[in-house]
Amino acid sequence: MKTPSFKIIGASAIKEWMDNHSQEIFELVKEAYVLHSKALALNPDSYFLRFPSEQKNRIIALPASLEDQAPIAGIKWIASFPDNIEDGLDRASAVLIINDRKTGYPRACLEGSVISAGRTAASAAVGAQYLHPTPGRINRLCVVGCGLIAYQSIELLVRLGWKIGCLSVVDTSEQRGATFAKKCREAFKIDADVDFLAGAVPQSDMVLFATSAGTPHVKDPVMFRHAPTVLHMSLRDLSPEVVLSAQNVVDDIDHCLKAQTSLHLTEQQVGSRNFVSGNAADLIEGRVLPDRTRVRIFSPFGMGILDLAVARAILKDINEAAANAIPDFFPVPYAA
Repeated sequence: MKTPSFKIIGASAIKEWMDNHSQEIFELVKEAYVLHSKALALNPDSYFLRFPSEQKNRIIALPASLEDQAPIAGIKWIASFPDNIEDGLDRASAVLIINDRKTGYPRACLEGSVISAGRTAASAAVGAQYLHPTPGRINRLCVVGCGLIAYQSIELLVRLGWKIGCLSVVDTSEQRGATFAKKCREAFKIDADVDFLAGAVPQSDMVLFATSAGTPHVKDPVMFRHAPTVLHMSLRDLSPEVVLSAQNVVDDIDHCLKAQTSLHLTEQQVGSRNFVSGNAADLIEGRVLPDRTRVRIFSPFGMGILDLAVARAILKDINEAAANAIPDFFPVPYAA
């Protein structure tokens, strides 16, 4: 067997593909959730590398495998350094290594942050589609945390045909919030204004949390008594009291109830997981129905199988000219 070559695919080629395949990305994420529920995907625990002197910084390894008709394996290595934004850099940076399932050889290294943000936005869209009382329409969307994930989540919803009446924007930085609101007004033609949390949430039928919070800062369940849909993408914003007042849906319960997420803190407080109604596949396949009488919270931890599903499609479609092949990357096989 010929020694395989190795490809490196950068952000520009990946972003071009992602921009042109919004509906496909949404469907790929849905399919990956269902494959996982049928034991046709492997998603081991994520591994966190933390730094004792820099508690808010971390690098995470997410190994995964898809075991369907076109099996593929890989690992995402993604860093989160929140202070990067003060220096004009992205908070998250990543690479995604794809392995051949027949030989185990790495096939490619893809820039991972564009894929990660895109599949996270698609995950948010899945939660919105199956939990919101009016799929395809949001009267007022409250965005808490004005970064890339929030922007791409709105962008994907718009591309999927959602109608958004207006935006309330909340951020710890007033300047960042104002810039985000202006960007949304210009890009999506949506009325967007900077607001404060206690005022915006009770007026919104959907709330998107995309912060870098490490501990709960939203603690009053009364704020959600009007039963909005909450896309809790940042996982650590809500207190156990808020979680316990809600219908909670996750992507995978074992993943979500760890690493001091809001759900993990709630489990530690009550001693059970009974407050979780089900997972994304349960929503998609109708085993869990949205409870319109109370707040509905979708809390996806972020599964490596989603990155793999998108990466597999990119590798299938990508123009060879956009992939930098290194034919002699691997050594000549040892001959006994």
